[in-house]
Amino acid sequence: MSSFENLRIVDNFYQTSLFFPMPTVIISTLCEDGSTNCGPYSLVQPYYVAGKDYYAMLLSCRNSSNTAQNILRNGKCALNFIDDKPSTFKEAVKLSWPGDKPEEKMPKCKFHLETSLLEEESGEKRPMVLSDAIEVIECTWVCELDGADKDVAGELNGYKPPYHDFNGITSEFGAHFILKIDKILMKKKYKNAIINGVKAKDFPPLPVDYGYRDSKNFWFHRKRRMRAELLTMREASLTSVRYAADRIDDKIKFTDEALKTVLAVPRVFLPLVLKGCVDWARENDVELIDETHMKIIQDKRAKEKAAKNKEK
Repeated sequence: MSSFENLRIVDNFYQTSLFFPMPTVIISTLCEDGSTNCGPYSLVQPYYVAGKDYYAMLLSCRNSSNTAQNILRNGKCALNFIDDKPSTFKEAVKLSWPGDKPEEKMPKCKFHLETSLLEEESGEKRPMVLSDAIEVIECTWVCELDGADKDVAGELNGYKPPYHDFNGITSEFGAHFILKIDKILMKKKYKNAIINGVKAKDFPPLPVDYGYRDSKNFWFHRKRRMRAELLTMREASLTSVRYAADRIDDKIKFTDEALKTVLAVPRVFLPLVLKGCVDWARENDVELIDETHMKIIQDKRAKEKAAKNKEK
């Protein structure tokens, strides 16, 4: 006999039929007059995380919202991650009432805004970002996917079919936006923590939102002290790593000592790591990669990562 009870699946099931933890972000967008609108959202998540020439987030929202309409018009937005102070969350909730126009709610907004770093660098008009935010993801809608570039703003009472599958107007009242990540902004103390190694005390106080559960309250949880759980290290056998390495290239090979340095690399990432080593060997006229070469390759990667983080 099952230890569970069945629960009916209804609209907004993530709020009404589940206890579903979500982030809380304030999305800033550009209005027609060039001003910035802010709206709170939880249905945001990473979308493209590897293997493509850009990274992306996914936003699900009402297609009549100020946020959706602005993205349909100009494709620009910023995801602002706020802290978990009750006063901050209360301010976010004030911005959430459906139907409020930007000119009605924004004069009352207590969040502080500043010019986008992208706008400062390029001169292109972008939504302002929250100075109060801990981190910000500046994005551009990838409208060409799923043929969504033909979707236009202006319909506030429901869009007529046909609908897209995963991008743009996806239902009468719904929309999904695949948002290319243009830039990640972060306050200095948290950026330093990521670069130098994160400890429990370094995690920012980000709220976890449980949604509009009872038609009366928004519920959220404040961050407590983080708890670390050590990863289970699984080392592959030298034989299995040798099998993978011998199939990367027919000329460039690895010594056993070189392969021992990558025994702890998860199997799914091993081909990518070995290919990177072979690419380095080609560039440096090396046909037998040894342990010394692996140290050079690892140092090179570490420096490139540090330089990339510095640029950001």
